Amino acid sequence: MERWLERERDQLALWIPVALGAGAAAWFVLPDPHGWTAALLVATGIAAVALAVGRGGRAGVALATAGLLVATGLALTWWRAERVAAPVLPRATIATVGGTVARVEALPARGLVRVTLDDVRWDPAPDPAPVRVRVNLDEAAVPRGLGVGARIAVRARMMPPAPPAVPGAYDFARVAWFDRLGATGRGFAPVTVTVPAREGDGIRATLTAHILRRLPGSEGGIAAALATGDTGAISDDDAEAMRRAGLAHLLSVSGLHITAAVGIVMALVMRLLALSPRLALTGRVPLFAGAAGAVAAIGYTWLTGAQVPTIRSCVAALMVLAALALGREALTLRLVAVGALVVLLAWPEAVVSPSFQLSFAAVTAIVALHEIPRVRGWFAPRDEARLAQWARALGSLLLTGLVVEVALMPIAAFHFHKAGAYGAAANIVAIPLTTFVVMPAEAIALMLDTLGLGAPAWWVAHAGLALLLWIARTVAAAPGAVAAIPGMPAGAFGLMVAGGLWVALWRTRWRLAGLAPVALGAAWALATPPPDLIVTGDGRHLAWRGEDGTVAILRDRAGDYVRDTLAEGAGLDAEPALLSQARGARCNRDLCWLERGPWRVLATRSAYFVPVAALVPLCRQADVVVSDRRLPRGCRGRWMTLDRATLARTGGVAVTLARRKAVTVRRPGDAHPWVRRGDGGGGMRVVRGAGGGR
Repeated sequence: MERWLERERDQLALWIPVALGAGAAAWFVLPDPHGWTAALLVATGIAAVALAVGRGGRAGVALATAGLLVATGLALTWWRAERVAAPVLPRATIATVGGTVARVEALPARGLVRVTLDDVRWDPAPDPAPVRVRVNLDEAAVPRGLGVGARIAVRARMMPPAPPAVPGAYDFARVAWFDRLGATGRGFAPVTVTVPAREGDGIRATLTAHILRRLPGSEGGIAAALATGDTGAISDDDAEAMRRAGLAHLLSVSGLHITAAVGIVMALVMRLLALSPRLALTGRVPLFAGAAGAVAAIGYTWLTGAQVPTIRSCVAALMVLAALALGREALTLRLVAVGALVVLLAWPEAVVSPSFQLSFAAVTAIVALHEIPRVRGWFAPRDEARLAQWARALGSLLLTGLVVEVALMPIAAFHFHKAGAYGAAANIVAIPLTTFVVMPAEAIALMLDTLGLGAPAWWVAHAGLALLLWIARTVAAAPGAVAAIPGMPAGAFGLMVAGGLWVALWRTRWRLAGLAPVALGAAWALATPPPDLIVTGDGRHLAWRGEDGTVAILRDRAGDYVRDTLAEGAGLDAEPALLSQARGARCNRDLCWLERGPWRVLATRSAYFVPVAALVPLCRQADVVVSDRRLPRGCRGRWMTLDRATLARTGGVAVTLARRKAVTVRRPGDAHPWVRRGDGGGGMRVVRGAGGGR
């Protein structure tokens, strides 16, 4: 081991952010302070033992360092979660909320404006009363003077931040906790502005409005996203097409956009400075251009809202520029590791966010691939015919795209329950189109607009964006473009991540050992059957998988969000059917009776009273009873009862009948701070009886 670590000594530093991130992830996985404390003791104990028995060798020092970093990551995340603690609304309420506008997000595609308020005052005041909330307002209800810094008051229906509706769904409650957001809701007109905002809407809002006037529709929405990070003007259909085509990363200002902005500014500054022979002969033109690029990266990050992914990319860009100024190799895995370390030290909760995982997985895969000597030799520039150069460049793009697609597939499947098939091919065209046509044209158009001459450049930008949307829509509509994947076990995901890091970060032949956990995790994920029954946390909605594999939902009038959430949880890339029309289901206005093999499920589907004398005998015949109401004492399923009281403790539930297994959103004893106190510590009530031992 010592000889192996000696050969890999240059790679050991790359594991520093990995160990720190593992500790942060452990805090999210373990349920309560007892588990967190035990993990801290185990990690520090391993470090102490490694130092004691390591005899000064590299292995002992490496293991001790890893143990201390894991403990640091866990403690840092725990501290961060306590530090951002803020009151959370205990239950839904209608009240007048007034506060200082901290952020305004226009969502013209939905006809809404999203306003974040600080220093909130409530009337009537709940207990506890959140001090930071987010309210959606109709565009028509937004009065003059509403902007950052204004004081407003509005009557609204406010809700606590929503937990995942079903297992594996988006956990907004966790995200809101670290953003100190205590409630969200919908405001009613009129909105009262008690103290108007300062003159103007701010540079970001003004620039977004200007772009949307020049480019209407989703083309303008994408152009605004590239310039200011504001995606509110992109229609839902086009945003979904971009996601299905593997192009959604173009809508989030990150590494690609920062790189393009820095590159454009550096190229322009170098050309201008080179016009001076005296300055050009000093050899300092690249340094001045790099300084201008750094200013551009920082300014672009500020302009686009300074979100975590943008800050992460800005830090990486500044490090690349610093390496170039020092004459060092710019793009290395050490640069990626330092960027990840900076982010984890500032925002340790980012380790569980798909944005962090996707961006760093992509960059790590790209750099690791091109650090392989054989790959570097294949695609190194050489003196050859122009056609051969183009073919080599195209091959490099295609291979890089395929590797990135493979690296991102487990992450996309775990978080979004979908994996794209044609993303690599789409990005081969979309990334150069965005980087070398759309963004430069948009930048030139904005500069020329100061003279009223930007129309030709806007035409070029519009044509490029129209082509980008055509690519997204075409790829998204292609057969097999997206594979729907049901919920992946966290253990399988962890194995694939660990194996992928092992392959990417080492250089010797032992790196191939990482393929074993990757294969094991993939086999585990593929062997996990999709759930047969999915119930939302409020009990109003469920998805049922019939014997023929079709997925149907309980209520005919379920909204789009509910339909999409249930379809994703069931591993369905299509519109779910209706239970009232499905085989094996008998439904009336109030109840649905579902049969699959020996299993029988009873579900209520309306708010109307069902006579107890009729309901109780049906409950006793059913293996599973689902309801959004509190059921009578005698109405219990033979195996499981999911009524209002039970679901308040468990949250949403996914049931696999063949394995007699139920997965819940809330785990027994979960003490994470965003889990509401008093209703997150219970378990599922499983009634075993005469139903064939089920």
